[in-house]
Amino acid sequence: MKSFKAMLKTEMKLSLRGMDMLIFAICMPVVLTIILGIIYGNKEAFNGAGYSFLEQSFGGIATIAICAGGVMGLPLVVSDYRHKKILKRFKVTPVSPAMILMVQIVIYALYSIVSLILVYAIAKIFFDFSFRGSWFKFICTYFLVMASMFSIGMMVGGIAKNIKSASVIASVLYFPMLIFSGATLPYEVMPTSLQKIADILPLTQGIKLLKSTSLGLEIDEVFMPIVMMIVIGIICTGVALRYFKWE
Repeated sequence: MKSFKAMLKTEMKLSLRGMDMLIFAICMPVVLTIILGIIYGNKEAFNGAGYSFLEQSFGGIATIAICAGGVMGLPLVVSDYRHKKILKRFKVTPVSPAMILMVQIVIYALYSIVSLILVYAIAKIFFDFSFRGSWFKFICTYFLVMASMFSIGMMVGGIAKNIKSASVIASVLYFPMLIFSGATLPYEVMPTSLQKIADILPLTQGIKLLKSTSLGLEIDEVFMPIVMMIVIGIICTGVALRYFKWE
């Protein structure tokens, strides 16, 4: 536990110095919230919706930090440490792959939680945002989405041969999910053909659940999205730990 705390403290300082996560996980969701609030205000998402565009988008915006940290940040940090031979030095210490990955997970989870709090606070204070659903269901779903996305990042970071391959894989996963899952571009405005493609992405299913829980709507076919995210989490975590590359 002592070594975990020491690693966490050091890695957190390095992460804050890098500024990347402050920009993409904190600033980006906040700026997007402000832009949507200024442009749409309390306008209905569509005629007869009963909720505003910002209220509809809240679930998607809340996942931007998760996606940035789990799918892009985590694998790049781990693969960079592998490239710099840092992991090779850890190999001869009691530090396990699980501890290395868990430290990064805690860091990016903190970024995600701070981002969620800031987005909600800004939407509530400045744009009269109303959370209509169950906070308990929303938080449970939020952490389920986080676990699923972080497991993907663990797998990529754990098995990528070098930082170049990790960067390519992370980018291929990150940008489609960021754009087409509903995190930035609302899923409802996409053409039907694009929606069918987006439905394949695990983050899309997570955002659908978050939207429903935040708006207090009935969730149709909740079983499959939850199972999908749990299965992805188990498989990716297992692969990351089983085939973790030290060098």
